[in-house]
Amino acid sequence: MSKKQLFLKTKEEIELIRQSGDVLGKAHAEVAKLIEPGITTLTLDKRAEEFIRDHGGKPSFKNYNGFPASLCISTNEKVVHGIPGKYELKEGDIVSIDCGVQLHGFHSDSAYTYAVGEVSKEIADLLQITKESLYLAIDQVTAGARIGDIGYAVQSHVEKYGYSVVRELVGHGVGKHLHESPEVPNYGKRGNGIKLQEGLVIAIEPMVNLGTKNIVQEKDGWTIRTQDRKPSAHFEHTVALNNNKADILTTFKYIEEVLKSKYGQTIIH
Repeated sequence: MSKKQLFLKTKEEIELIRQSGDVLGKAHAEVAKLIEPGITTLTLDKRAEEFIRDHGGKPSFKNYNGFPASLCISTNEKVVHGIPGKYELKEGDIVSIDCGVQLHGFHSDSAYTYAVGEVSKEIADLLQITKESLYLAIDQVTAGARIGDIGYAVQSHVEKYGYSVVRELVGHGVGKHLHESPEVPNYGKRGNGIKLQEGLVIAIEPMVNLGTKNIVQEKDGWTIRTQDRKPSAHFEHTVALNNNKADILTTFKYIEEVLKSKYGQTIIH
């Protein structure tokens, strides 16, 4: 395979992505406010698009390769790329909200998986461990590290708990394009893959299944679900290697403020 070009970012470009990420984080929070049993996924999508456009951005996903919405909304056994529609969230569901914002010519990309009301301990643990794996992966973004170190951090953490990592879907570079080189798998070996360089901006996004790692594509041509129909969790941040260390350019701060006000805690720490 030919080596693809890496688009390393300047300090100024990293700050522009951070501004995009801030609008994205606030858009996520607007969606978080609405998540409750009975709300349709299309309502969530409309609110996100309205907020992003009101703040000078564009939804990165809308019309991307023909995708019809601003959010990818994936419930329960759906892993990613779910299309918003008439489905009403139910008590005990989990729902991954994946969103991107283009602002000042640069994209940011993040995802968060929510519990809808009360969920079982088994499901709550899946969300908790998947989120932990994201931050363990981010910790690997240091000078001289390699892409394989990121995937190893995710895989080794979640497999300790008997979960599996999706292989066919990966993180990616982010910048002027929503998807850039390199690919960032959620599995791998330490010391393998390209070396991380100053100015590299990547989306790290563990997709972790309660059961088998195998996935199938639904007939809509977009939605990916687990083969065994067991639940899947997904968390994502856009991260730069900046001043030789990980610099998280997206934020869950606004989301977790909403969750704290709704539930008295973030539920997932």
